[in-house]
Amino acid sequence: MSTPDTPEHAAYRAAAEIHHRFLTGLILATVAHCGTETAAEAVYRLFKLHHDEKFLPGLKILGLTDLPDAVASAQYHYLSNFLGTVKVEYMPESDRKSWIRYPPPRWIFDGTAICAVPDAVTIGMMRGWHARNGLSLDNPRLGFVCTGMTTAGDAGLEGYFYEYDHDLEQEQRLRFAPDEIAPPFDAAAAPTVDVSAWPAERLAKAERNYSVDHSRSMLRVLIGLLGEDARAIAGRAGRQIGLQYYDATAALLGLETRTAEDFAEFLCRMLNALGDRAEIETVDGAIDVTTQDCRILRGVTDEASTLFDIWSTIWEGAAAASIARLSLRTDRNPADGACRWQIRTGG
Repeated sequence: MSTPDTPEHAAYRAAAEIHHRFLTGLILATVAHCGTETAAEAVYRLFKLHHDEKFLPGLKILGLTDLPDAVASAQYHYLSNFLGTVKVEYMPESDRKSWIRYPPPRWIFDGTAICAVPDAVTIGMMRGWHARNGLSLDNPRLGFVCTGMTTAGDAGLEGYFYEYDHDLEQEQRLRFAPDEIAPPFDAAAAPTVDVSAWPAERLAKAERNYSVDHSRSMLRVLIGLLGEDARAIAGRAGRQIGLQYYDATAALLGLETRTAEDFAEFLCRMLNALGDRAEIETVDGAIDVTTQDCRILRGVTDEASTLFDIWSTIWEGAAAASIARLSLRTDRNPADGACRWQIRTGG
């Protein structure tokens, strides 16, 4: 699926790209600095949070509420990931058994990152979402059977939703059957979306939202799980992602950044791609990029200050990668939510 190559869509893709990488970086940083058990718990909480917020409303949006529960669950995973530009396959078998498969490269762990992700992290994801579908659908007989994991070296993360003849205990909602193999994917049998309801602009925003929402939720989870340590661990990851992906995202925007003014244009366009209505102004020899609202904080209360500080490390890293001795100072007015990024040369 592709969208027209307009400046607006390029900005959406750039915002999606840097937040996608931030999500992966946060998971890898948690594995490296906190250990497998903590990383698996964080990913479980991330996907549980998203499941509780998005699964049932998503079924309605996608028109899947009248389908059998196993089929609706599999089709939801296919269509929601498809719209988020995540590679996924759907293989129906019966009203009570329906397969999904995420073939390589895995979106969340693409590239060499896959080599550093423990199987427990993949299991945490399935516990947080796939195993909870039956609970959300008020169907205690519905579970998920995992037949392969890319993190284990299998040819994709795959499995099927299955409705049993009996109610399931909590530990039975996710089980493993590595000897079973998913049937081949037939695109003709896969569900589709009404193209007229998903024009290019909406698709571009869906891709952006997918990445931004996941990274935002991961930050909220880490703040709750790690407390003050989240600033150091997630903040370093944010800076590293800004350093690593500044060139690629600036290229998506068609920018060659050689001056502080150029970087201000980069930051302004990235924030506008998030819907933040950013503006550039020069104040006392410094260049300010300001917004009256910050999408990443919408709906966040207690942890807003910490979340903003950590998220801003992405742009601090990008600033450091753009030209020598470029510094970025950030602040936010908690009273009205206005945010400012002050750009200076000379360290």
